Amino acid sequence: MLVPTTAAVRRAGARLLKRYSTESRTSSLADVIAAVRANDEAVVDLLEPALAEINPAARWLNDEHGSGPIEDGEWWLIDPVGGNLNAIHGMTDWNIGVSLVRDGRPVLAVVYFPLFDEMFTATEGGGAFLNGVRLTVSDKTSLDGALAGTGQAQPGQPAEIAEKTGASFTAMAKAALYVRVSVPVTHQLAQVAAGRMDVHWQHDNVRAHASGVLLVQEAGGVVTGLDGEPWTIDTPEYVAAAPGVHGAALDVLSRR
Repeated sequence: MLVPTTAAVRRAGARLLKRYSTESRTSSLADVIAAVRANDEAVVDLLEPALAEINPAARWLNDEHGSGPIEDGEWWLIDPVGGNLNAIHGMTDWNIGVSLVRDGRPVLAVVYFPLFDEMFTATEGGGAFLNGVRLTVSDKTSLDGALAGTGQAQPGQPAEIAEKTGASFTAMAKAALYVRVSVPVTHQLAQVAAGRMDVHWQHDNVRAHASGVLLVQEAGGVVTGLDGEPWTIDTPEYVAAAPGVHGAALDVLSRR
């Protein structure tokens, strides 16, 4: 199932590349919304029939900002253009994310960075890979040498989440070597899986993050709620990190 899913996502990426331009600019909120919807529709129109053919038993959930529990069974969870606002403003951090979730547990993930032709894939129990090369999280053991990050899961986040993010950034910036705040979240999770970053934490988990979470888990990382309990698809807040710094990151975030 992974091979045809990867092929479908690659085709969607090629379609988005034709729409993308570093000269892209929008002049109003209405223009932004229209451009975001057009990009999403271009991907969904290709992926929905392709994934239905790959696994007809799986239901389809194109709700990139949805959160909370999900019914049992198999679901395709789609983030058509992670970082869509970046894409429509001519920036480079954007991707296409797909996961197959079974009874609330991600079992397959594909996250594709078309601009760099980086295809991140994972299957439950089968490891995580970048362009076919197995991934392993970093071997850092101390936050003072760690690269950490967080970001918004969606535009217009509630004030409570913004305040938590600001407070936790301050706390982590005092402990880690470098802290970034950026989107999309799946970009950062993929970087943790690849060992390029060491920690990512999130105060507003959405179901579309499942693809990135599986990448980190299958690369040997640890993903838990900020309470230290194992991550589930409806965990409200979480931290994904290399094993050697996960505990320290939890400690910092719990003291924010």
